[in-house]
Formats: sequence, C-alpha cells, structure tokens
Amino acid sequence: MKPAPFDYVRPDTIEEACAVLAEAGGGAQVLAGGQTLMPLLALRMSQPFIMVDINRIAVLKGIVTGPEGTRIGPMTRQNEVIADAALARALPMLVTAARHVGHHQTRNRGTIGGSIALGEPAAEMPAAAVALGASVTLRSVRGSRTIKAEDMYLGPYATVLEPDELLTEISYPAWPVDSITIFREIAQRPGDFALVGLVGTVVVENGRIARAGLAWFGMGPTPIRARQAEAALLGQDIARLDGRGLAELAVADTAPFDDHHASAEYRRTVGRRIFARTLAEALNVRQAG
Repeated sequence: MKPAPFDYVRPDTIEEACAVLAEAGGGAQVLAGGQTLMPLLALRMSQPFIMVDINRIAVLKGIVTGPEGTRIGPMTRQNEVIADAALARALPMLVTAARHVGHHQTRNRGTIGGSIALGEPAAEMPAAAVALGASVTLRSVRGSRTIKAEDMYLGPYATVLEPDELLTEISYPAWPVDSITIFREIAQRPGDFALVGLVGTVVVENGRIARAGLAWFGMGPTPIRARQAEAALLGQDIARLDGRGLAELAVADTAPFDDHHASAEYRRTVGRRIFARTLAEALNVRQAG
C-alpha cells in the first residue's frame, strides 16, 4: 500500500514550523526521523494532508551538558546520544537505554524527540525521560509551555501535545556522576519493543540510597513511574534491601495488559523478577567498586 497524497513543507525555523501547524488545524504531521511515521503512512494509519519536515531546523539539534543538567534538542539522532562522551558521564542510564532502541541502522535516523513525542508505551526513551525526571518544552504560535515528562502521556500514542504544538527541547536534571544505572528489558528479539522493561537511576551515599528514579515500559498504556518503590528505597541500607518486597511495590504501580505477545500475569511475574535481580546486580557492582 502507498501513502495517501499530502503536501510537503520543509521549514527553516521553529516559528515557520509552528505557523504551518497552526494553519493546518490538526491536519499536519511532523516528520523527524520517520522511523515510525513511514510505516504508518504506508499502511494509511496516518493520513495527513500536509507533512512538516523539521530536519532543516538547526536549533532543534544538539546536546548541552552542564552542572545544572542536560538539554537535548528533539532532532538529535539516537546514535548521537549514544556517541556523546559528556552525556555518557552525566546521564549514563540514558545512553544505556538508547543503545536498546531499535537497531543501529534505525538509530542513525531515529530521533530522541520523535520517540518521546510519539508515546509508544513499550519504548525506552519515554520511560527514561520519566525515570530521570525530565521536562519537555512545547511551542506553538500561542507561546511555549514546559511540562514534566511523566505528565505528558495519556495512553498508547496519546499525549498532551496539541496539534499545533512542536516539541522543541528535552531537559534532564543533573544526577551525580557516580549514579548507578538500572536497566533491563525482555523482548522477543533484539530491537523489538519490550514485553517488560525497567529503567532507572539510583544514588548511593554512605551505603544508603539517597535518590532514586525508576520507570517501567511495556507494563501499561504509558511509561509508568515506580513511585512506591522509589519512596521505599530512600534511606535504605543497600546491604539489607528486601528485594522481593521492593519488587512487589514496584509492580503495584503498573497496569499490565494481555495481548498476543504476553499476558498481564506474565508481565507482572517477569517484572517482579527483573526488578529484584537488576537492583541487586547493580548495587553489587557498586559495592565491588
């Protein structure tokens, strides 16, 4: 099947892009990397009457890391995130998660902003943004607004992004350079969307957990922050953690579902196991160092 006919524009500025989106009245589609959009167009699951290609907008690209946090342009390619040495020191968990997005070839074109804006509930980048406490800036001809990543998602592929808004920046707060990365995903094949995924960062000070950011993907209709487990971890002696109890709290915040890939019960069971195992393995690495 071929895509339905559409007009094509390639703006040079954010202002130009926002003006086109406003004029389209909901009939436009933004083209970033296109790794998800192209199949949707071919299947006619998306039928915009105008395509807004934002690849020429230079200010939407790049990574800036400083003492107060990291700012990433939404048009930054996923492989650029993986290759950035400063980002690997500042937010190693984000780089680890990016390595699991699709395949090397798709990461050459896929963008971090495109993934976050799409809202695929089994994708790594939205969950990583939620776990790290990121915020996103949305721009339109009406102005701009900044919201927390965890407040962006309403359901599968459903976000608070209005039809005339463009995602212009993702901002991640600073985490200590010795933060511990928590990451594990279960998929049918490498590069597939996760059946169950866990992503997070933990900070240990004097043998106790001082800060934690954890989120699930593939465990409900949106990325889900493991709030109960985060709260329970704070102040805990890492040598005396109750892995099973924490795992129960972690999955209590999820809303897994049955589909043709796995049952909700499978996802809960696997979620408990990977939470306890991944946390223990990560902390053991830290203790050994």
